[in-house]
Amino acid sequence: MRGSGTGGSPVTDRHWQSGARLAASCALTFCALTFLVDWDAGTLTAARAALWLALSAAVLAVLLPQRVTAGPGWLMVRGPLGRRAVRTYALVSVRQSDGVTARLVLRDAQGGRLELDTRVLAANPFLWHELDTGLRRSAHRGTLLHGEDAFRRLGERIDTETARAVLRASGLS
Repeated sequence: MRGSGTGGSPVTDRHWQSGARLAASCALTFCALTFLVDWDAGTLTAARAALWLALSAAVLAVLLPQRVTAGPGWLMVRGPLGRRAVRTYALVSVRQSDGVTARLVLRDAQGGRLELDTRVLAANPFLWHELDTGLRRSAHRGTLLHGEDAFRRLGERIDTETARAVLRASGLS
């Protein structure tokens, strides 16, 4: 993780590298196995090799986690299809979409919009702090029109999970 969460330096998801390594390992394993099976069957051609490489790249793109970075007043998410950023000091709406994975959808006054997995925030206290600080500033400025309750509930959930993790780590739970 870059920065310590103080002094204005950007902070990143501290688990992104391990997620990226896992995605690359899965894609390479898929590529190796498809080449091996096709070669053993005697049907490996240049066209089929290109197909397996393209499918392996698609596996990597699907499995590669988004890279979340935050700094004073901004939050950015980079994925295989580009990057999105919001100004956290000018948030207009915050909502949590439920589904297989809970996602936080943020919109700012300049039209920026991004979605991120709430587990990333729960696992990275410095990212959570940057977002929380920006949201409080948005609420204080009056730009936040929707979602303060959803964000408060998410904050309570993250705080509860953090407290449980501390208790487990200290052997008190």
